[in-house]
Amino acid sequence: MPTTPLTPQFTTPYDPFLEPRREDCPWCGSRRLRTRLRAPDPLRHRAGTFTVDACRDCGHAFQNPRLGAEGLAFFHRDFYERQLEEFAARVLSARAVRRRHRATAWRLSALGEPESWLDVGTGHARFPEAAKEFFPYTSFDGLDPTARVEQALLEGRVEEAHRGYLTTPGMAARLRARYDVVTMFRHLEHTPDPRAELRAALTVLRPGGHLVVEVPDPACVFAGLLRRWWFPYGQPRHLHLVPRANLCAELAGLGCAILVVDRKDPHLPYDLSAAVALSLAHAHPALHLAATPALALASALDRGGAPLFRRTRFSNAYRVVVRKDRG
Repeated sequence: MPTTPLTPQFTTPYDPFLEPRREDCPWCGSRRLRTRLRAPDPLRHRAGTFTVDACRDCGHAFQNPRLGAEGLAFFHRDFYERQLEEFAARVLSARAVRRRHRATAWRLSALGEPESWLDVGTGHARFPEAAKEFFPYTSFDGLDPTARVEQALLEGRVEEAHRGYLTTPGMAARLRARYDVVTMFRHLEHTPDPRAELRAALTVLRPGGHLVVEVPDPACVFAGLLRRWWFPYGQPRHLHLVPRANLCAELAGLGCAILVVDRKDPHLPYDLSAAVALSLAHAHPALHLAATPALALASALDRGGAPLFRRTRFSNAYRVVVRKDRG
């Protein structure tokens, strides 16, 4: 007799997939918390609700209670990553993603010609693949918690593949002072401890090297307007949304010189179209067909409004470039 695979339930305070709920901010320690969002997993409609709290003092937003190691492992399984990638392809085409990677690499060409570069959270290593056009003599390595990085190695997009996080035991020590540039594009929000991940990133950087961090901006106006349908909330995969001031202060405190703080180029024109697509994720195919004009309109508004959005608080992301001046 066929059996039904077990599905994790996020319904009790003793769920093994979840850590205990915090009563204080993991960034500043304040106990002045407010609930910013309660939402189910919009892509798979898992049972239960995930909560994002925000600190009234420093503005840090975080999943509370947070996924533990077992929960993170479950949501990083390849089948989930594939579903996420299929969804993302509906709101940003492969051509648009490649164009964005090329534009980012061109911007970073101001860093000169580094000898070695580590792309953290690299996934399929599409950024290193695009960046080689501008950095033909640079050795690109990739690090990712999923098997995608190992496939990227087999397909020649990186020269070395490392599986895990920078905070995985032994990882930073093994890669200590090996790199001239470390990039983290949309990675920090996935990490259980963003501060520890930043310290580890500086560990693997050489003195004078550059760290590039790009993350969703929790101050984005769309976050308040779209609520559970704002794609960068990314529940349950996104554990932390770090405000720009907090990230800059942390990096400065770690001995880095802040070179660039940019909210214009990192903006992704997908807020409205992703919200429509998320709301239809599990709808009947007939409804998908009927909603095609609405999705097309949302996409047109995203693209048409991008020149304004990226210059205002509607920008959904920011990028910080720093130089390691100490250590």
